[in-house]
Parts: sequence; C-alpha cells; structure tokens
Amino acid sequence: MIIIGEKINGTIPSVKKAIEEKDEEFIKNLAVKQAEAGADYIDVCASTAPEIEAQTLIWLMNLIQSVVDKPLCIDSPNPKIIAEVFEHAKRPGIINSISEEGDKTQVIFPIIKGTDWQVIALTCDNRGIPSDVQTRVDITKIIVEKASKYDITPDRIHVDPLVMAMSAENKSLLQFVEALTKIKELFPTIKITSGLSNISFGMPLRKVINQHFLTIAMFAGMDSAIMDPINRDLYTSLLTTNALMGRDRLCRNFTNAYRKNKIGPVKTE
Repeated sequence: MIIIGEKINGTIPSVKKAIEEKDEEFIKNLAVKQAEAGADYIDVCASTAPEIEAQTLIWLMNLIQSVVDKPLCIDSPNPKIIAEVFEHAKRPGIINSISEEGDKTQVIFPIIKGTDWQVIALTCDNRGIPSDVQTRVDITKIIVEKASKYDITPDRIHVDPLVMAMSAENKSLLQFVEALTKIKELFPTIKITSGLSNISFGMPLRKVINQHFLTIAMFAGMDSAIMDPINRDLYTSLLTTNALMGRDRLCRNFTNAYRKNKIGPVKTE
C-alpha cells in the first residue's frame, strides 16, 4: 500500500499560518514526522493566491527535500504551475493531478514523457464529477489513451474514482468499489487511489469512517491513498488490513510496530 502523506497542505489552518509566517521549522517537522510515520511520498500543496503559488511551492519543496529523502507529490489545481515547479524536485515523484478538465493532460503529459514521474488522474471532466460509475470508467479510458501517446503506461497512473461524501450519497463506497473493479478489469496494472477523508465529509466520527473506508478499499484493490500517516489509528488499520490480507509475511510489520509501542492514538496537527 502506497502512502501519500497529506499534511503539508495550505488548506489546513496550521499549515496556512506557517506558510504565511514562513515558519520553516514547522514545515520541516511535518515532513519528518510523516516520513518517520511511513509515508512513501510527501504531498506538497501551497493553496495560496495564484500569483505566489509557484514560488511558495518551490519554497515548500526545498524545505521538505532538505530534511527527508522521500519523493514528492506535487499538488496544484493549475497544471501550468506544476509545469513551472516540478523540475525543482530532486527525484521523480507524483503529479497531483490531471483530469479531463481543461488542458490538464495537454500540459502535464508532455513534460513527464520519458521520465519516471507518475500522475494522479481524477475521473472528472468539464461537466464536473460524474454521478454514475460508467462515466468515470469512460473518462479513465480517455486519459489512458491520451497518456499512451506520450509513452506513459497505465502503471504510472493513479486513478482516483472520486469517492463522494456518504452524507450526500449513501452508496458512495459501493460506487467507488464498482468503479475500481471495472477500471482494474480494463487496465490491470493501473493504480487506484483516493483521498480518504472525502467520504466522511459532513459526518460525525469522521476518523472512524475513514478507517473503515481504508480497510474496505484496500481489500477491494486500492493501491495508494492520500492520508495522514501520523494518525496512528489510521495507520494501525492499514497494518492490520495488510496482515489480514496476507501481505505481511508472518505478520512481522504489524507485530514489530506493536512491540515497539509505535501503535496507538497520537495527537495530530
């Protein structure tokens, strides 16, 4: 299971404050904590005004890379900003994200051709997020076809079927699993990802819902998740599911984490 650490995001009030105050130690500390907690990639999202987004992203990227040796997941809704900053990454990572909205694929695919960069692909287009599963599958087909023209193979694509908030769509999880299954049938090597917290928006006990979503989605075949690795309850769910699915040989990872007292609720930022 690939963990994309979500904590360095300017939409989080404490991170927004750190960006505004240029609090380098706060950002570095968040990067180190996520890396130590098991993140495979560190997501970096400025969420600032457009005119300063690129310089802010470069500042954040440099800070993170000065303290951890983890690849970055460069996160911006503006593909031109990503194109401007991605060469500041010391090693190939993940671009977050493309979709069939606007010119995102036209901007991103050419710049990652011939590289080892991966990309998160959202199953939405200029009409927004589809309400049905088949449209999400159809959008995936279009994106994979476009990617192939730049020699970008399905195994470099993390498709996000865009799970809806269960407070608005009661069958949200079932739709996610159906989309995941159909996409994997078409493209067996493609990766499926999700932002875990989306499903619990507007609900009480959000952390508990996120934990159960993670478990079910992993069992269904989800390969990566944008999540908070510092949340020990969530990380315990991940380790437990891996062990139950036979992915943890002799349950060593689970047992070692438990014996070293690494597992248990901790405060998050």
